[in-house]
Amino acid sequence: MPTRLTRRHLLSASVLGLAGTSGLAACGAAQESELDAGAEAGTGAETAGFPFRYEHVFGETVLDAPARRVAVLGVTDADPLLALGVQPLTNTGFSFYPRQGLGPWAADLLTGDLVKLSSDSEASVEQVAAVRPDLVLALVSGIDEARYEQLSAVAPVLARPAGSVPYAADRTASTLTVARALGREEEGRRLTDAADAAFTDAVAAHPEFGGRTGVVALPYEGRYGVFSPRDARGAFLRDLGFTLPPAIAALDTGASFFIDVSAERLDLLEADVLVVLTDDTTRPAVQADRVLADLPVVRRGGLVLPELDVRGAMTYNSVLSVPYGVSRLVPELASALS
Repeated sequence: MPTRLTRRHLLSASVLGLAGTSGLAACGAAQESELDAGAEAGTGAETAGFPFRYEHVFGETVLDAPARRVAVLGVTDADPLLALGVQPLTNTGFSFYPRQGLGPWAADLLTGDLVKLSSDSEASVEQVAAVRPDLVLALVSGIDEARYEQLSAVAPVLARPAGSVPYAADRTASTLTVARALGREEEGRRLTDAADAAFTDAVAAHPEFGGRTGVVALPYEGRYGVFSPRDARGAFLRDLGFTLPPAIAALDTGASFFIDVSAERLDLLEADVLVVLTDDTTRPAVQADRVLADLPVVRRGGLVLPELDVRGAMTYNSVLSVPYGVSRLVPELASALS
């Protein structure tokens, strides 16, 4: 049985100690006061789209009014929420942003405290309940149906879309879902249009990207996980005009967000551009990998090792992180193809 690329490897959600219930309640009360003040100032929010009915993998969630107090489970769900001017009560995020789960493109938009949850897939129901949300965002998360039912007893839950695999919710669809839940659909459309424009403009400025193949991979335990175009990281390269090489695309069954590649089959990573996502721990091993170094793509200078925040921007692939990541990754891709 092949080794599976687990959420611990590819998502690496932060694991922090759980806060005490009294501390959570105090944090929730402080944010409730702040959010109430914001709601008073924003009474013009659209309500014409309610009740809002949202179909997801576990059924249907119905919201009768715009959400005001939002707990975030999905690893990237806080980004569209902050972009729409609403403060998250909780967050998970990725391990390379351990304090708040927010990248540099979003951190300045957080004006108060939030409760850092220990897991997106196994979030403490008690932690979520303590902040008294009227909505739980779990669009880009790994919750199962049992955890969904538990959380639904606290507040309505927006889980991943029907027909999708965990952690593979589309950026535009997720943003618009959050916007509709807040009664801010037009604002959501403006945000998604701006993110799409960042990619469109980059492609127009770099016609050499057209017709090229590209791979985004993450090393783990001597293997590599290649992200499919359904995953945020694979979609980032796809939206810049790159396609998966046929050999690796043929192995994509659609059942997961990645394609597992063993050390014996690193030839499957061959492409016009190979983007390997590393950190301070894994980068030396990738640079010392002699089999990888012998791939034609690496020998001709097509290997890109983005810095951590660019990796973060690709991984989040949100309406906030896209402009940040595109502006930094595109010059590296252009250089790799030159």
